[in-house]
Amino acid sequence: MTDTNILKRNESLAKKVIKGLNTRNMTGYYAKDKEEALRLALELIPEGSTVTMGGAMSVREIGLFNVLKTGNYNFIDRDEYEDKRAAMLLAYDADVFLSSTNAMTEDGVLVNIDGNSNRVSAIAQGPKKVVMIVGMNKVCPDIDSAIKRARNVAAPINAQRFGLDTPCAHTGACANCTSPDTICCQILITRYSRHEGRIHVILVNDSLGY
Repeated sequence: MTDTNILKRNESLAKKVIKGLNTRNMTGYYAKDKEEALRLALELIPEGSTVTMGGAMSVREIGLFNVLKTGNYNFIDRDEYEDKRAAMLLAYDADVFLSSTNAMTEDGVLVNIDGNSNRVSAIAQGPKKVVMIVGMNKVCPDIDSAIKRARNVAAPINAQRFGLDTPCAHTGACANCTSPDTICCQILITRYSRHEGRIHVILVNDSLGY
């Protein structure tokens, strides 16, 4: 496919995903590129807000991490904290929590796997607003395929990235392990948001994250 055909496909699919998100009390947006994704994200994050995030590569890839860290925001960078747990706990009272999703379905269900579980717990409850940056590469037909993507694509890459000794780090595929290093401790399926206006998903016409 040419880039034009990919763009048309992603635009059409994004409309379906956004419609699904809306029926689940979440708000979806579509950005044609990283620059538009950055603009949309900043519109959702007022200056002066307390902002924190999980380890989302997608947030960094669109340039949002650098803008928030150097701008007029109370940005909590957990990498600057010696006590990581203390930094993670601050997320639960933040104005905005930034994340991506390991996978999502075409009808708007979010699937996330976590090791320490600070990310999935913050998505589920705590921060006043959750803003997700999601490349179209993470959209899957249904929940089963979304879980497979999270376990067989995102988890092995992250295990390798963190230098963990798990079967998937060595083979590239999920072994349904109970290794002490496993990062598949909690699986969160977000099928509906009880709180209107809390979860915002920016779909980006790009391949972002893992």
